[in-house]
Amino acid sequence: MAQEKILIVEDEDDVIELVRYNLEKEGYLTDVAVTGREALVKAKSGVPDLVLLDLMLPEIDGLQVCKVIKNDPETAGVAVVMLTAKGTESDIVVGLEMGADDYITKPFSPRVLLARVKAVLRRQEQAGEAEKPVIRIHDIEIDTGKHRVLVRGKPIKLTSTEFNLLRFLAARPGWVFTRYQIVDAIHGNDYPVTDRSIDVQIVGLRKKLGNAGKYIETVRGVGYRFEEE
Repeated sequence: MAQEKILIVEDEDDVIELVRYNLEKEGYLTDVAVTGREALVKAKSGVPDLVLLDLMLPEIDGLQVCKVIKNDPETAGVAVVMLTAKGTESDIVVGLEMGADDYITKPFSPRVLLARVKAVLRRQEQAGEAEKPVIRIHDIEIDTGKHRVLVRGKPIKLTSTEFNLLRFLAARPGWVFTRYQIVDAIHGNDYPVTDRSIDVQIVGLRKKLGNAGKYIETVRGVGYRFEEE
């Protein structure tokens, strides 16, 4: 049974009840904050493993709460999953830019909630995987030391920017990244990189990867992610 501590930041009683019941049924320890200010106090005093963060909150909104949590050295490592209403793509992008790890769109089912929570916590545990010299996922092998990519054993010739882009995404499967986050991470040196040039790089990379290009998924209105195994 899980024993990770999850802080639920939500001001709607029915949502709190639904979320808390399903998390505790899976063995998670839970706490609740109903305002942004209370969330920051509880996140600081009893650092949780994950924060389920509604964006529409009294006193301090969820985006600001996320920013404070991620900028504080004591809580920067806490996973944050945003709870968002439909049609708030701009808020999702801003939240991801501030360091949120994932998002769930309301209304959501308990199964989706638990699946996303488990996935994010698993990624936290496997964070060190990103530093491995060789990344193997699906039928792709990325050797960071030799700067080599194999797809089903066949070498694929990539530019430096394409290689860094693939390595960044493949090392963090399931994570959603905005274009600006990708730009900051890969620091492409083939030519000046802008956020929209990432779209061009993705198209070229998918083409070179052939059938394996399908693992790079477009998250509409937000950015990109690499498909989990």
